[in-house]
Amino acid sequence: MSRFAAPSPNAWWHRLPELASVRVRLRELDPADAVALTTALRSSQVSEYLSPSPTSLAEIETFIAWARRAQTEGRYICFGVVPQGEAEPVGVFQIWPLESSFRTAEWGFALDPAYWGTGLFEESARLLLRFGFETLGVQRLEARAAVDNARGNRALQKLGAVPEGVLRKCFLSAGEYRDHVMWAMLADDWRREQADGESLGGEVA
Repeated sequence: MSRFAAPSPNAWWHRLPELASVRVRLRELDPADAVALTTALRSSQVSEYLSPSPTSLAEIETFIAWARRAQTEGRYICFGVVPQGEAEPVGVFQIWPLESSFRTAEWGFALDPAYWGTGLFEESARLLLRFGFETLGVQRLEARAAVDNARGNRALQKLGAVPEGVLRKCFLSAGEYRDHVMWAMLADDWRREQADGESLGGEVA
């Protein structure tokens, strides 16, 4: 059997749950979100450290349609990031399997620079991490960040990810191949962090 054989269908294949905190909601993308995402993700600040990604309205529309098809096949999940009190997404959080059943997975994100430094990223990330570890059953979650992407590397470290090495010239972004730091979080790390937060009498901030 193929290592990437699809697992049995789960509820999220048909419809993603909405994940919510005080300041943000993560929800399934809708075709009508294309205009808002085009505005949110067109900045060069966003694309600087990403692989070539959709930026025009037509490309974003195609991406949303592709994401939905991939979701129904159990091989990709993409949430829109919607600040509480607003209706349209200002970014995306993605997670996809590196082996069957999401036991090992990778995640990525893109957020409108207007919301950088507001705490929206961290709240969104923690919602996705909870979904990954507690709903999908992820045991190892990987992420990559360009070596010179100081903001991205700090954000992953703050979330509790561990750097495991540098992948040399592994990723094409901004027209050149760049070295990336490989970050990973384990389900055991996540459970330990949650337990530590509870022992202090509150949620991990």
